[in-house]
Amino acid sequence: MIKKFHQWLISTGEKVSKKQIIFWLSLSLTFAASYAFLALQQAFSTDYVVQDDARQHVFWMRRFLDPDLFPNDLIANYFQSVAPWGYTWFYRGATLFNIDPFFFNKLLPIFLGLITTAFCFGVSMEILPVPLAGFLGSLLLNQNLWLKDDLVTATPRAFLYPLFMGFLYYLLRRSFWPCLLTIALQGLFYPHSLLISAGILIIRLITWENGRIKLSRDPQDYWFCVSGLAVTLIVLLPFALATSEYDPVVTLKEAKQMLEFSDEGRTSFFETDLGRFWFHHERSGMIPDIWRPSFLLSGLLLPFLIPLRRWFPLAQNIRQTVNILPQTLLVSIALFLLAHALLFQLHLPSRYTHNTFRIVLAIAAGIALTLLLDAILRWGISQRQLSFSIRQGLILGLSLYVIISLILAPTSWKQFPKTVYRIGEFPTLYQYFAQQPKNTLIASLEEEASNLPSFSGRSVLVASEYAIPYNMGYYRRFRQRVLDLIKAQFSPNLAEVKQFIQKYDIDFWLVSRSSFSPDSLANNKWLNQYQPITKKTIERLHQGTTPALVPLIDRCRVLEVNDLVVMPGDCILNTQMSH
Repeated sequence: MIKKFHQWLISTGEKVSKKQIIFWLSLSLTFAASYAFLALQQAFSTDYVVQDDARQHVFWMRRFLDPDLFPNDLIANYFQSVAPWGYTWFYRGATLFNIDPFFFNKLLPIFLGLITTAFCFGVSMEILPVPLAGFLGSLLLNQNLWLKDDLVTATPRAFLYPLFMGFLYYLLRRSFWPCLLTIALQGLFYPHSLLISAGILIIRLITWENGRIKLSRDPQDYWFCVSGLAVTLIVLLPFALATSEYDPVVTLKEAKQMLEFSDEGRTSFFETDLGRFWFHHERSGMIPDIWRPSFLLSGLLLPFLIPLRRWFPLAQNIRQTVNILPQTLLVSIALFLLAHALLFQLHLPSRYTHNTFRIVLAIAAGIALTLLLDAILRWGISQRQLSFSIRQGLILGLSLYVIISLILAPTSWKQFPKTVYRIGEFPTLYQYFAQQPKNTLIASLEEEASNLPSFSGRSVLVASEYAIPYNMGYYRRFRQRVLDLIKAQFSPNLAEVKQFIQKYDIDFWLVSRSSFSPDSLANNKWLNQYQPITKKTIERLHQGTTPALVPLIDRCRVLEVNDLVVMPGDCILNTQMSH
């Protein structure tokens, strides 16, 4: 029985039938779809649900359905300008069929996950032609992806997984044109991954033979490299030559002087703890939280298992294509270090390691676990001295325990899948603004302002979600708006409030009654980035200064939902100053 179980579970080479491949691939896709389905349930749980990052990268796409939305909107114009061309036109293609971008955004993760899974299975089979390895690797990768909120965003970074996995698959199979296509698509959807792919093509020209570094003797390696680099250059050249009104990119010197990049900043980067800065930080670190599920750690064993072929005989079936794993890691680390050296010209260093590390680790873990399971079953078959029942129970039980533990692992996690969906808590508020003219501009320092463009389709002057300080041509203007709004909202002088409304042509002002307390402002992590004005405002409030807006809340209120109050700008302008 153990022998038959071993033959069914771990078949190699010519012994692998199409039925076995189809079975394990189908099982892999089934788990990928089930994880995505759990996310879909959250996505469509109420009428007002939006993925956190989609609030930045998708809201402006409703312009494709209605060009009159977000007219002269600094925020919408900026995020549209930085969106990769392929990503933009992919969503635009959906709107040609009258599909709402947010609806499309919620559906995309299931397809991105399935494509990623299929390619991951294929890459594993190219390294170790055992379907079980493909299943385990793709299962671990899916679990890891759904423990993070990358794939579920369906923003540019979510496209890295299917496109980069496709690149690896076609490269290993020596499929020339499909490989070039995936290279081009990476550049159109997520250029950071294109640099990694180009680096892999280059590093594959270098081989290690007899303790010496040599150049590859395979003409195909050079043909793939030259052609791939040519495609890379063609795709990236427009990005390199393009100029934008939102340039320049923030410099290292500027960033070190900005609270936005400090430990407590909106886009924290600089850490006083060097270990965390270089290894664990979300933006600057090399290997932040990529160790879940814990079975991924078994991937670290693979380099040690391969030489031990006496104890792990299946290792002899591992092909030379396994070199793609360390090659990917080396290129990723090199680009990570280069991004640190050129901060922030190549954007965030972590973009070059987070994603590729989890891909490599998942594939390596799938192969390592397969080697271990094979060794366990072989040991069981060889132990003739044990009684049949004991041997059968030990071996089958241990093997099934490993596989079942892998499959059932998500049931023990508190938050799986991690979707970071934002649920709108104020439908009346969104419906009210959606009924206003399309050129409506709303001023607010409330957290809820981040949801208004997505849920109501109306522009906001500022909101914490859009406070992205990488392109200074955008952020200087954005920051000035925030400073002006803080000053106006807490000013005791009504004339200053009116000047602010006239300067920005504000149609509505959204405030909460509790926001005028000094403690509320002091505890606002986002607004505490804007100094010294926030500190001075808190001091004035402690001294008993009453903002001019406070007595106007009841007079100008047109809508109140819980603690949030909507005031028309015209009402404030028409209010006479008391003497």
